[in-house]
Amino acid sequence: MKRLLLPVITGALVALSGAAFADTPVSAATNLNVRAGPGSQYPVIGVLRAGQTATLNGCLQNSKWCTIAEAGGQGWVYSDYVTAEFGGNRVVLTERPADSGIAVVRPPRDQGGNAGAITGGATGAIAGAIIGGPVGAAVGGAAGVVGGGAAGTVINPPEQVRTYISAHRVKPVYLQGKVVTGATLPDTVALQKIPNYRYRYVYVNNRPVLVEPSTRRIVYVVR
Repeated sequence: MKRLLLPVITGALVALSGAAFADTPVSAATNLNVRAGPGSQYPVIGVLRAGQTATLNGCLQNSKWCTIAEAGGQGWVYSDYVTAEFGGNRVVLTERPADSGIAVVRPPRDQGGNAGAITGGATGAIAGAIIGGPVGAAVGGAAGVVGGGAAGTVINPPEQVRTYISAHRVKPVYLQGKVVTGATLPDTVALQKIPNYRYRYVYVNNRPVLVEPSTRRIVYVVR
């Protein structure tokens, strides 16, 4: 059984390259797998629940894999799904400013894997399977869930629809892949109705989109 991570657990640091900075509090944007090493080939040792906090020890250089303290050792998470506060603003860890002061850590030497896996994508990063949102809202496919091309219906919604979506914000779901017109959402994503309008909406990766309910294809990304 996977262990739940406790908030802000301290643990032994991985060897640092360069200066060591103070540990940084981070929060999970969705239910997030914590792995024994920097890559999906490493076993899952726990889950950081959406909104749960932990202590960031540092990130690999030129990689999105970062370490957090877990159960007296090291857990690794993918930075696209973790947020932290820098200069009074909460941002996705991947998009942190260059002067954020996050320590650079070395990959573990005593575990399997290769450089390609360490610097690779986020397959398996989100709890629930390959992709996530609410746990269980997942489908297979390593290429990402928000799949498909730009083909299909493209619309220009009236201003009252935009206003309704903004005024009736719903909890976002987090999926791998680009949020683009023509992409298809999995059946497990709940679509929200708009009064007297044929399309439905949902917030994907914090971005509102309009969806054709019969095909579940994104027809408009609200900017």
